[in-house]
Amino acid sequence: MPSTDLLLQIGAALAVGLLVGVERGWNLRSAQQGMRVAGVRTFSLLGLVAGLAGLLGSTGYQIVASAIVVGAAAVIAIGYGQAAKADGKPDATSAVAAIVTLALGFLGGSGEPALAVAGGAVVTLILALRAELHQLVDALDEADVKAFARYAVIALAVFPFLPEGRFGPYDAWEPQTLWLVVVIVTGFSFLGYVANRLFGAKRGTIATAIIGGAYSSTAVTQSFSQRLGAGHGGAAENAGIALATAVMYLRVIVLVALIATPLLVPFVIILAPALLAGFAVSYWLYRKAEHGTGPAPPGNPIALLPAFGFVAFVAVAAVVARWAQDSFGEQGIAILLFLMGTMDVDASIVTAGGLEPGTISPALAALAIAGTILANMAVKLGVTLAYGRGAARPASLALAASMVALVASLLAGYLRL
Repeated sequence: MPSTDLLLQIGAALAVGLLVGVERGWNLRSAQQGMRVAGVRTFSLLGLVAGLAGLLGSTGYQIVASAIVVGAAAVIAIGYGQAAKADGKPDATSAVAAIVTLALGFLGGSGEPALAVAGGAVVTLILALRAELHQLVDALDEADVKAFARYAVIALAVFPFLPEGRFGPYDAWEPQTLWLVVVIVTGFSFLGYVANRLFGAKRGTIATAIIGGAYSSTAVTQSFSQRLGAGHGGAAENAGIALATAVMYLRVIVLVALIATPLLVPFVIILAPALLAGFAVSYWLYRKAEHGTGPAPPGNPIALLPAFGFVAFVAVAAVVARWAQDSFGEQGIAILLFLMGTMDVDASIVTAGGLEPGTISPALAALAIAGTILANMAVKLGVTLAYGRGAARPASLALAASMVALVASLLAGYLRL
């Protein structure tokens, strides 16, 4: 009796062929009789043959396994080559799908059935989404492709090659952690950019505030305030300014949860009143607002040079934080986090997340970072008053209400220390 594992391996290889074969057979269902090289039966057999080859190879018959795979690949090449000559329209997708089916079937037969079936499901999905993927590519422009390429370099081309361990003065630099921060922070920007492109055709002022607030609430505030000051805005722009700030509160909470997890609970306690006030006032203004077309959110911020600049800033801050720890203790680190956050809140969160446990109490670090958000709010209030003037009074009052809630929460947190 064959073992259950062997049956599972062969079954997985057959399942891969069946999955891909069903999709290919359905996609080519309208092809002229005799012009289809492979359908559901042929793909199922390809998966099964590859699985048997993988099983033979894993039991010591490598030469036999290689001969089977090479023979099957040759049959595929000959079949699709003849079909291309007869039809004059080469079908590279089906040929490549057949080769991938062979590879995944061999993988399943070699002892990785779960990975093989998962790969088969992904291949089937990619093949089934042909129309949607073509529509997506048709909708892209040069800026979209550049944005995608830049983020791919940041997230995939750099991180895997960074060394592990701590380096530099005070052992303050951990390359993989530093660059992971860049991936996360620029990821917010990339997601905002993608959302802007996906919903751009139906974009309104409120949508602009939500999308833009996810990665640059200050830029949204300035854009809407200028529109109000020029007499081209109204209730929707006021609601947009308030909503962008409320989204910013949510964004920094997510960032703390990802990067500085030990601070999450005290940070949420401090920020919760301002978050609730921000969304409450935003909703009130939103109910009064018309849904105008509004200006577009800030453009694509994904760029390699600023990413490297951010890493350099965080790296220097990490060294200074270690120095402050040795020289002044946790009070010095708290002041450093606050000063750093006035320039970049994200950098302050990253630095706090990179500190050794016990270096600074989570409550004090949360207060320092929340203080930088208050400073950022003060800047946005100034921008709103300067650019929007009287037309931006509702937005100014909304920002002020949120700031009052944050100040009260900061005072309460300080008294609890």
